[in-house]
Amino acid sequence: MRTHRRTHRRSVRVEYLLPEEASSAGKARRLTTVFLARSRHRMAKVDARHIDDATLIVSELVTNATRHGRSACRLRLQVSDDRVTVEVYDGNPNRPRVRPLTADGESGRGLAMVRGLADRFDVTPAHGGGKRVRAILAI
Repeated sequence: MRTHRRTHRRSVRVEYLLPEEASSAGKARRLTTVFLARSRHRMAKVDARHIDDATLIVSELVTNATRHGRSACRLRLQVSDDRVTVEVYDGNPNRPRVRPLTADGESGRGLAMVRGLADRFDVTPAHGGGKRVRAILAI
């Protein structure tokens, strides 16, 4: 007879709808910082460095979504005992392009930074159209 053990991962998740405005990135940064700081009391501690990394990721992904997504965007944050997951949904089905970094480039570095900070990064079509951009940070 085999016994199956399930490991239950505790997690807390929140979701925000952000308008298609440049100010949405700043609002998303504030919401992320508050959510992750408050989540410390219920989950494994999210230290200041991981909060800063997650906030930078959110800022870049929301900026891209509001600039290129052709719609409002949805930000979903989830924290568990071992990771922080950031998901941004927008109405544009096209995959974002990661541009090569150049010394004189003034834009296009955001996704390269996200990929460098995240332990996992992916882009998938969203149900009903658009896409989901997800970054996962191990904590």
